[in-house]
Amino acid sequence: MLRRTGETRDLRWWTARAWTNRWYPQGIDVGVLRGRRALAVSWFRQQRDGTHLGSRVVFVDQERARHIDVHLAIRGDDGDLRPAPIHAGGLAWVGDRLFVAATRDGIWEFDLAGLRRVRRGFLRRSRLVAVRSRVHPVDLRCSFLGRTFHDDGTPTGRVLIGEYRRDDDGRIGEFTIPEGPDAGFAPHGEMRPGIPRMQGVVRWGDRTLVSQSSLMNPGTLWTGRGGVLSPHAQALPPGCEDLALDPEERMLWTLGEHPFHRVVRGIPFARIGL
Repeated sequence: MLRRTGETRDLRWWTARAWTNRWYPQGIDVGVLRGRRALAVSWFRQQRDGTHLGSRVVFVDQERARHIDVHLAIRGDDGDLRPAPIHAGGLAWVGDRLFVAATRDGIWEFDLAGLRRVRRGFLRRSRLVAVRSRVHPVDLRCSFLGRTFHDDGTPTGRVLIGEYRRDDDGRIGEFTIPEGPDAGFAPHGEMRPGIPRMQGVVRWGDRTLVSQSSLMNPGTLWTGRGGVLSPHAQALPPGCEDLALDPEERMLWTLGEHPFHRVVRGIPFARIGL
């Protein structure tokens, strides 16, 4: 990846990923994979009629600007692995657990500790695969999700899950991350910020941040407290998608999905008043 640092930290794909219309980047979060800090960027693949074919997560090592592809898989009734046919519009990376927004099918959980290399089945050649471990039903259209943090940077143990809608009636719900094998996402309130085309959400202390897309125009970052949000002067990339907070680097991350305009962008906290 091509890395450039100025007012923001921009990573751009130095391959066909920059323009392909077979795969589209969507979700983003930050974590540690195999002992190295990384950005996780989800991609989905679809047919021209909109049918989802599969999804993958690209783990980007920021120091080296290198990446590892991990395909998301589910186990069929016959025991064979198959592509996970989801939009993967948002990510929440918690330890070895990767939670992925599955739109109308709740939140899917994948096991990063059990990554395996597959040389047969639905993949033509050897690929790293993360297998779905659980499906978490959620009473929302799960378009995206993001983690929440206390203002000292420690995780709260909760996530925000939101709905993409073209009108302004999209909801954002707050949920506790399930811990036990039988636990689900426990709800802790809901808000309707009145923002059309919401794409991502995170929270730092009492500040909620939401990304709003506008076709090929720069996206808008909305911020505020208590569900009352207003536009911030910091523009987001055209075709902006998910949001992620990086307490260690004190960076807000987002990305753009449009071919030839794809960027993974880090915005320093100081630029957005955090």
